[in-house]
Amino acid sequence: DPKKLAMMSVSRREITQLFHKRTGEGKLRWVGLPFPTDAMAQEANMSFSEYERFVYGACKVDKRDPVKEWEKVKREQDKMVKLLDKVNRLEFFGKDTELKMSVKGRKWINCCGDKNMPDGEVFTGPVENSVEGKIRFTYPGIYMGNEIEDIRLEFKKGKVIKARAAKGQKLLEQLLAIDDGCRRLGEVAIGTNYGIKKFSKNMLFDEKIGGTIHMALGMGFPETRSKNQAPIHWDILKDMKKGEVLADNKTVYKNGKWVA
Repeated sequence: DPKKLAMMSVSRREITQLFHKRTGEGKLRWVGLPFPTDAMAQEANMSFSEYERFVYGACKVDKRDPVKEWEKVKREQDKMVKLLDKVNRLEFFGKDTELKMSVKGRKWINCCGDKNMPDGEVFTGPVENSVEGKIRFTYPGIYMGNEIEDIRLEFKKGKVIKARAAKGQKLLEQLLAIDDGCRRLGEVAIGTNYGIKKFSKNMLFDEKIGGTIHMALGMGFPETRSKNQAPIHWDILKDMKKGEVLADNKTVYKNGKWVA
């Protein structure tokens, strides 16, 4: 029931906001780590042994020295963050996508294995009223186990003004209607983990896929200086292997790779 799912999100608002506030202040440490199970393998359309290899590859534990591998990720992403922290404006181009936003004054975060495992992304929170244009997401948006397929959003002055989905239109509309913040982006991110080879219907993995970007409707993270305090944080994923990202009119990302 889309209405009940929306109500559940609202009921969690205070706990969710407190969790992210304490995390952003450095007062709460946590880690999200998957343990391969038959159910997770089935959901990802893999055999259990295939799923084990998928998880180990994503976490780099199949490498000779996994710690060194993650230290390398940190160094590479530090360079990305250093550049992006100076950027005022981002533009995204791809299939049925032409989207621009301001990230002026916002802080980029390097996700390199200190909280999530697997990891591999850099993210920030866009200026709430700045997002303009349209985007078509490649992969299903998954909300509490419910798939919403072929999502197309159009933004004006930071707010979703049109939303379409090939499947799950009613739930999409219910989520957007929860409050004003749910119609605005709380996060924009670039996935950098090329060890994750396929979409698994688990955002702990999927949002890190190298060659993708993701954006979240709703709550932003305080450490990015986002002001969006919506009760939901819903990540949706787009393949960018034929896309491009411009930062202050300069290409920094093209065809799924960081090029700056």
